[in-house]
Amino acid sequence: METMIIKGKSRSDLELFLKLASKFRLKAKILSDEEKEDIGLSIAIQKGKTGKFINTDAFVKKLKS
Repeated sequence: METMIIKGKSRSDLELFLKLASKFRLKAKILSDEEKEDIGLSIAIQKGKTGKFINTDAFVKKLKS
């Protein structure tokens, strides 16, 4: 399955794409702000993954300073 994200200038533009998607029997929805934040956080987590472990005490100490 392929996915496409479309960012519109107005809600009416996005609703037009929803109608068009429906005509082509595609699933489409307008994302809430929370859903957009979740996607952004997921991307940031994936980019930050190194596969290495860190010293927890040193990490917490750095956060407190």
